[in-house]
Amino acid sequence: MSNYKSIHKCGRDEIIINKSKFIGTAAPVDSKEQAEKFIESIRKEFKDATHNCYAYIIGKNKNIQRYSDDGEPTGTAGMPILNVIDRENLANLAVVVTRYFGGVLLGAGGLARAYTRGCKTALENGIIVEKDLYYDVSFNLDYTFLGKMDNELLKNNIIVKDKIYSDHVTFKLIVKDSKINKLCNIINEITRGKAEISLGQASYYSVRDGKIIVDK
Repeated sequence: MSNYKSIHKCGRDEIIINKSKFIGTAAPVDSKEQAEKFIESIRKEFKDATHNCYAYIIGKNKNIQRYSDDGEPTGTAGMPILNVIDRENLANLAVVVTRYFGGVLLGAGGLARAYTRGCKTALENGIIVEKDLYYDVSFNLDYTFLGKMDNELLKNNIIVKDKIYSDHVTFKLIVKDSKINKLCNIINEITRGKAEISLGQASYYSVRDGKIIVDK
């Protein structure tokens, strides 16, 4: 499976429930080591907190899953956080919900609901996205074919990252993995097979509502 759902960036929000403060922090991670490092950084940041409960899911097939109640009653914190991540069908992310106890007991059900809300707000602030695999593709083109190539790329929603003009035009594209073969056919048809196509590095991009999110 080349694509999956995750979050675009680190997200954080806080809520107050019966005088207890819950701070949810979510981060995209690519490995168990990254997840553990993120969790440890939150523990250090909120070292005076009553609890730092967490969950994470790693791998597009969700093969690594961990959670911790960090001293809260069993099943009231870590598992509710994990359940939110799983229900949203997300992967490669970690969430820590930090609690500062406000003096009012919430009960098992109240705790589960509070940690669920803390996780949801963190994910919303991190922006839930599709993570789609794109390749860097470049090729040179004679000016004779420029107009036709521009039209074909626009018609097929191919993203042009850059165009360099010299004695020829160098196209630099970002192409979804599922469109690579179609793009190659287009280039070969327009240039009669004379263009040298360079397939570069593959990277995951955040996609929302069919558009790549570009950070400014």
